[in-house]
Amino acid sequence: MSANLDDQPVGPKVDPLPSGVRPDRRPLFGRYVMLEHVSAEKHGAALYRSFADADPEGTLWTYMGYGPFDSSEAFQSWLQEREKSLDPLFYAFIPKKTGRASGMGSFMRQDAPNGAIEIGHIWMSPGLQNTREASEAIYLMMRHALEDLGVRRLEWKCDALNAPSRRAADRFGFVLEGIFRQHYIVKGRNRDTAWYSIINTEWKPVRDGFEKWLDPANFDSAGRQVTPLKACR
Repeated sequence: MSANLDDQPVGPKVDPLPSGVRPDRRPLFGRYVMLEHVSAEKHGAALYRSFADADPEGTLWTYMGYGPFDSSEAFQSWLQEREKSLDPLFYAFIPKKTGRASGMGSFMRQDAPNGAIEIGHIWMSPGLQNTREASEAIYLMMRHALEDLGVRRLEWKCDALNAPSRRAADRFGFVLEGIFRQHYIVKGRNRDTAWYSIINTEWKPVRDGFEKWLDPANFDSAGRQVTPLKACR
């Protein structure tokens, strides 16, 4: 903490931010998964197939502001609008072992002057959930934001009742900052929002933990983890 000439406490000086703190649609590559800027033509059919039969009740979309989708045409129309968007900027998650898109996420609330960004609109098909590909997809987004874009603050927000998302935020190394009460009305229901972040000074141990966890030696022949992610940190 610093003080001004009147001895009032003020925050420390901040070095000039890098110029490229907005995502630019570049593909992101990992060991097990790659991320591409979403394309309705390229990814739409695979994305729809990834959940249409596996999630007939539409539970995948319970905490989202959209969905469920009752037809491929409805999903394709929605996806075409997502493709045009720059903020949020949407990516498709593509496991290398299948080559088929089976989830999505976005960089959103891009605040370049303050070096902040959020990852959100994250959904994963039942077949992608709880896999190393799923975790690596989030890691690639985190690494891109905090290293390539050089942001100071990366945010994760979710419905406070969304227990799986909250467990994921904690597992990935985000810090809970609090609950925004009556933050939104989503599908006619109240949403309190759990607010998480990770800042650039916290990134190195989180990154190193991910790299240890993602090492092929940390998985058995069936793809099961040997050491949990949090224990690798």
